[in-house]
Amino acid sequence: MMAEIIVALIGLIGSGCGALVGIVVQSRLIKYRIEQLEKRVGEHNNLVSRTYENEKQLQLHDEKIAVVNHRISDLEEMMK
Repeated sequence: MMAEIIVALIGLIGSGCGALVGIVVQSRLIKYRIEQLEKRVGEHNNLVSRTYENEKQLQLHDEKIAVVNHRISDLEEMMK
């Protein structure tokens, strides 16, 4: 009878330790994956901000071209 109790306690302790180790490993894995996702989101946000700046510069460039074209048209009209 005493042997069965000792075996049961050893099994309980082993199961508890296994569960605890599993929880610790799982939490480390989740933490690592979250850090990697945060890194990728940061890279994406950087790309979005750079794209926005490029589009803004392109729009300014297009506006300058429109002004130049308008001036050329005015000069052509003056030459006629």
